[in-house]
Amino acid sequence: MAGPEQGGPLARLAELYGVATEYRPAPDRTVAVPEEAVTAALAALGVDTADPAAALAARERELARRLLPPTVVLTGRELPALPGGTALRVVTEDGGTRTGDACLDGLPHGVHRLTATAPDGRTGEAHLIVAPDRAPGVEGRHRGLLVQLYSLLSHRSWGMGDLGDLADLAGWAGRALGVGFVQLNPLHAGVPGPPVDPSPYRPSSRRFPDPLYLRVEEIPESAHVAEEDRPRLRALAEQAARLREGVLAKDARIDRDAVWDLKRRALELVRAVPLAPGRRAAYADFLAREGRALEDHATWYALAEAHGTDWHRWPERLRDPRSPETARARRELADRVDFHRWLTWLADEQLAAAQRTAREAGMPVGLIHDLAVGVHPGGADTWALGDCFATGMSVGAPPDAFNAHGQDWGLPPWRPDRLAETGYAPLRDLLRARFRHAGALRIDHVMGLFRLWWVPQGRPPTQGTYVRYDADAMLAVLALEAHRAGAAVIGEDLGTVEPGVREALRERGVLGTSVLWFERDWEGGGRPLAPEQWRADCLATVTTHDLPPTASRLTHDHVDLRDRLGLLTRPAELEREAAAAELGEWLAELDDRGLLDGSREEDVIRALHRFLWRTPARLVGVWLPDGVGDRRPQNVPGTSDEYPNWRLPVADGEGRPVTLEELSSSPRLHALLAGLAEPARESPERRPPGRHTGR
Repeated sequence: MAGPEQGGPLARLAELYGVATEYRPAPDRTVAVPEEAVTAALAALGVDTADPAAALAARERELARRLLPPTVVLTGRELPALPGGTALRVVTEDGGTRTGDACLDGLPHGVHRLTATAPDGRTGEAHLIVAPDRAPGVEGRHRGLLVQLYSLLSHRSWGMGDLGDLADLAGWAGRALGVGFVQLNPLHAGVPGPPVDPSPYRPSSRRFPDPLYLRVEEIPESAHVAEEDRPRLRALAEQAARLREGVLAKDARIDRDAVWDLKRRALELVRAVPLAPGRRAAYADFLAREGRALEDHATWYALAEAHGTDWHRWPERLRDPRSPETARARRELADRVDFHRWLTWLADEQLAAAQRTAREAGMPVGLIHDLAVGVHPGGADTWALGDCFATGMSVGAPPDAFNAHGQDWGLPPWRPDRLAETGYAPLRDLLRARFRHAGALRIDHVMGLFRLWWVPQGRPPTQGTYVRYDADAMLAVLALEAHRAGAAVIGEDLGTVEPGVREALRERGVLGTSVLWFERDWEGGGRPLAPEQWRADCLATVTTHDLPPTASRLTHDHVDLRDRLGLLTRPAELEREAAAAELGEWLAELDDRGLLDGSREEDVIRALHRFLWRTPARLVGVWLPDGVGDRRPQNVPGTSDEYPNWRLPVADGEGRPVTLEELSSSPRLHALLAGLAEPARESPERRPPGRHTGR
């Protein structure tokens, strides 16, 4: 498909709205974007492209008349160019007023309101973001654990890992292992079932936590359930125990629908217990703090119980959260709305308790929460903030060396123009909520702060285009909210990253993500990158939730799995040869540096992590399943029903699920973490190559 004529009215119009008409997947290659993708993206931004020349002229006139853009980021205390003699007025975040030429001096951090009046009578208003130059850093170096919480069951879980398990993990790992952090999967509120969407990266809402993770017994009111209801509560707990034991059987799957059915019925019984005065006051404070956003969130869940989980299919007038019909439905469903507000409060409380436990156990960072790149198109966030999302578009990725067909993640993107018009309020509110009980926040696909690949609905990912965001404003908001929370920021910057992005993130204090298998000296022959050459400002790991566990790589099980799933793009034998060559290079590197103490699988895994500890990385993470030899990935990108993504408990090398209690006494896990407690000595002089220990 042909792209817009470069320099023509459509291409110039697209440029003014940040819509790409071409992109460069490699420094020596430029790809033209199909004209249909450009016009679709512009349409999603409210631009009529029937007559591109007329639309371009209208946009240019609008920009020429505008005194201020909708949002201004104050950098170096200088504003965009204004006519001489322009009068300024600032209303600060706390309600104070400043006027005159010096009104910008000493402004506190925050989002203020700026008014400019030019001598010719023109006026302009803008949100004025004043933020720290950088997000808070991480003091010292720390090792920690990476875990998908649902996969970590204890003997008290109701069929999947929960927030009680998280607190137990944090308390034990901090005290017994001396780790500094625990990084989690996103705990965002999911789309309710049945069926419950198992992916934590496709939530209904990113702002509020998921009550599916609640530990029922740790709700204070659960101890005071009415006498006549206690047999029912005990029966539900017994069913949960049977469900848990079923999941802990070999080859079992986590059944979120069954878990939520039991928990929901138990929570209904607990809710009948009146709150004590102090608890009632705490709940009232929570409702006041969260305000209309929580009201909308709970209303969506109440309406979903009656009309289904895709609001696009609801009666038309209920699709608008501000319609009179929705207000009436909210009143009629008041009890269910309050039920979902109450669930959100309980989940927030248990998250706070888990972070408190982590800090009390001596963790300098504590919990690292994960912010997914987007939300479900039919969920609570898109309903409540509908005009902030680009209708008819989906976030994805263009074709690359790993996926020739590109990717469509099925997540609607933010509209950059709407974000600017609101002073980035939806993003600010989201970040503030996610930072609240975190020592750090990992941002999935952090490149999305700069640009996102928009795919028009019904089109393949190859027919999408990049849409640019105001990275200065996005990063300023991120630094502001991180500063307010006193929390660090980690950006998942793996894959294709446009030039300058990593540098901009580093300047703002955002740590990167470095995965061992991808760290190579590409300018020096492609061998494994020497540890001293790794960047310091990063979270370094051997693997992630989207990659094979390390034991799987050592045995090449990951090649066999992808072969069975039909995901290979070349013969399996060639893939095995390439995997063996890659592993051989790393084994040689480990042996040359004196890190290999043996040839067993656990020896190699321990050596790989000791290699990470030789790097200057501020954070070094251990994928918890690596500690017990799990060979099964939690997620295989490119699959859905073909593989049980997001539904596997942590298991040993034989596929036998391992409980939290068993993990806490695992000699293998203790030895792995002990290897990261040793001082990171200077690397010895490299031995001659070829003396590595083979399998």
